[in-house]
Amino acid sequence: MAIPQGIAPTETHVPFDMADAASALIDATGTIIGWTPAAERLLGYPAADAMKQSASMLLAAPEDAAKAGAIGSWCQKHDGWGGLGRLRHRDGRRIEVGLRISAMRDPDGDVSWLVSGIDVGSIPTWALSGSLLQAFLTRSPVGMAVLSPELRYVWINDTLERYGGLPREQRLGRRMAECLPGLDTEALEAKLRQVLKTGKPVIDYEYRGWTIAEPHREHAYSTSFFRLDNAEGRPVGVCHMVIDVTDRWRARERLALLNESSSHIGSTLDVMRTAQELADFAVPRLADFVTVDLLDSILRGGEPLEAPGETLPAFRRAGQASIREGCPESIAEQGDAVAISPTSPFAWCFFSGEALLDPVMGNSITAWSGDDPVRTAKVREFGMRSLMVAPIGARGALLGVATFVRSRHPDPFEEDDLLLAEELVARAALNIDNARRYSREHATALALQRSLLPHALSGGQAVEVASRYLPTDARNGVGGDWFDVIPLSGARVALVVGDVVGHGITAAATMGRLRTAVHTLADMDLPPEELLAHLDDLVIRLTEEESGQEGVAAAVLGATCLYAVYDPVTRRCTMARAGHPTPAIVDPSGEVTFPALPAGPPLGLGSLPFESAELELPAGSLIALYTDGLIETCDQDIDVGLSRLSNALGQSVLPLEELCRTVVDTLLTCPQTDDVALLLARTHGLGAGHVVSWDLPSDPAVVANARSLAMRQLAEWGLEELMTTTELIVSELVTNAIRHGTGPIRLRLIRHDVLICEVTDTSNTSPRLRHARTTDEGGRGLFLVAQLTRRWGTRYTEGGKLIWAEQDLPEHDSPEHDGPEHDTSEHDSPEHHLPESA
Repeated sequence: MAIPQGIAPTETHVPFDMADAASALIDATGTIIGWTPAAERLLGYPAADAMKQSASMLLAAPEDAAKAGAIGSWCQKHDGWGGLGRLRHRDGRRIEVGLRISAMRDPDGDVSWLVSGIDVGSIPTWALSGSLLQAFLTRSPVGMAVLSPELRYVWINDTLERYGGLPREQRLGRRMAECLPGLDTEALEAKLRQVLKTGKPVIDYEYRGWTIAEPHREHAYSTSFFRLDNAEGRPVGVCHMVIDVTDRWRARERLALLNESSSHIGSTLDVMRTAQELADFAVPRLADFVTVDLLDSILRGGEPLEAPGETLPAFRRAGQASIREGCPESIAEQGDAVAISPTSPFAWCFFSGEALLDPVMGNSITAWSGDDPVRTAKVREFGMRSLMVAPIGARGALLGVATFVRSRHPDPFEEDDLLLAEELVARAALNIDNARRYSREHATALALQRSLLPHALSGGQAVEVASRYLPTDARNGVGGDWFDVIPLSGARVALVVGDVVGHGITAAATMGRLRTAVHTLADMDLPPEELLAHLDDLVIRLTEEESGQEGVAAAVLGATCLYAVYDPVTRRCTMARAGHPTPAIVDPSGEVTFPALPAGPPLGLGSLPFESAELELPAGSLIALYTDGLIETCDQDIDVGLSRLSNALGQSVLPLEELCRTVVDTLLTCPQTDDVALLLARTHGLGAGHVVSWDLPSDPAVVANARSLAMRQLAEWGLEELMTTTELIVSELVTNAIRHGTGPIRLRLIRHDVLICEVTDTSNTSPRLRHARTTDEGGRGLFLVAQLTRRWGTRYTEGGKLIWAEQDLPEHDSPEHDGPEHDTSEHDSPEHHLPESA
């Protein structure tokens, strides 16, 4: 026999599988006395040619004789040998075989040798070594076990023994459930039975649990099962191979957590809510207690810090969560200011801008114990054992610090946990910064909206008003609809409602420009149709100026507006509209009508003229101005909307605020698709006790008489305090009318929220305020009027012009003590006529 190359004859080896080996029996003299068919197939010698021949004929080369002798000597001493050798085939080629030599003794003590061999072909030499094979199976980093058909352990390797934490001898012969209480052994055995039954292997079956080796730490395992069959194909057992994939599982779980966080953190554009969502998501997935502390300036809408200063800024608790109800570990409630120790990990993290990991909190407790006894007491009370602190930063700016603590969780934080915490905080930081930016911009938009819409509506003694403004985006509160109530001269009041195209900040800004323009034009006392014509010119100019900005141009072009002027003295209302819905009028009896106003074009088209209509409204009538969003909702067309509006306004006896609420609730029965504005105005009339007028001839001599008439009326009203200034005002205005005008003159006094003095003449020449020089003998009249009155001005009438001046009433003569009349009488206010010769 040839000695295997590289293996000394003094070594013994555990044989590999020899079930199908070729065998020969050799006696003590080295003669072949037994030959199997497998030996004939392996070496090509028939039994007749091999029997009675010397075994040396099988040596591959003459030089192998010495080695064969050494093996024989080894076998004499050890009763056998196993290893690799070379044999010669009958056709002369050499065959590498694995050999096993065993001693056989008969009853007389004579020894013969059973030699078995198998062709190893291309199998590498190291793989056929029994000791290496044993080492491979026993010491493999993959856990391996063989179980009987009854699912009892019959063999396990070192790795599996280490995984389970139970000695091998206590595991052999027992079932999984008896050895692995922390695993779902029922599911595992179900897989084993499936493999035994079908013969189909199960690959990479994953499960989690704990073992006796580490009863307080969960592991993840990947297991493969395959059946072991004998030569006849009958199952004799099942093998399972186990790999600890805890690291892989945790990495996958962390990735899943990060993906899941996207749907849990940042669901709103609210800074506090986002901070709380970060805390809620991290507990208990990552930590047992989490706090999120943000800079106080951030929560007040300020800018974040580009770089930390030398001292800690003020922090406020924005979010916190705990596995314990009520967050008893916390030293502050949400929204409270938080005191931070300069020596704490929190402070170090903030100043350095780097995350900190303290697995056992030894350093943290030491740092806190000096000047933060309250926090230190909480750490000890609740057994906080592991800490992570991460800075909250976005776009290069610091927003705050997040703290993660474990107390009940048995494992300390690891570096991978810190990486996960940093990633969660980074994602939350972007959402917090977005929320901060949105909050600031939203506050700016709301401030703009508040500045553009009237803060308080007042119709004086002319009308009582109530309103509702409902933008489509109720959360943002910014839209393009608008309304206004503008006091005019002569106790009149203007009611305005408008609608620009679109929503949001662009529409709101456009609305503000139009509202400002209407105020300016209203101060010129223009009739409604002229005011809309000037507004139309303005919109055309704005459209041309903003042609490069589609959003702005689209918002202003096609805007609609309705402008109405109500005079409580004549109880007449003049209206004109530019593409806007017709208002609703409710008379004192509750009848609702929609007057047929001329339909002007939307603003900015410049194609058709605007026309006005005049209505006589008894005192106590109701005017309802609205935008199309109120009547054109998603579940109705305009006719249905107008009908529902009419029904709701039929309850006009309700207080205006309650009626406003009723109208909105009745018509807005589904989510809004457009902004809504509603303005209700209940008219009042100024009775005979509040208005007096005189027709005067155009004669300079009448000036003194006009002063006397005015003084007599002020005495009747109890306004003696205003006699001196009123006498001067009447004298100057009547004198100017006589000097610069023609035809009859009318003097009218109105006791309203203010005392109004009006002089009407037939001239179209507007008076001009002059600043006379010291040497001038005249020209100071209107200057004195302007100085002594609350305000003054001119408006044009059909027959000429009217100059008016207002004075504040004395404090004791407030409207609350002497308000307007609300009767529905149709007579005009009394007038006093002076003969031409007066």
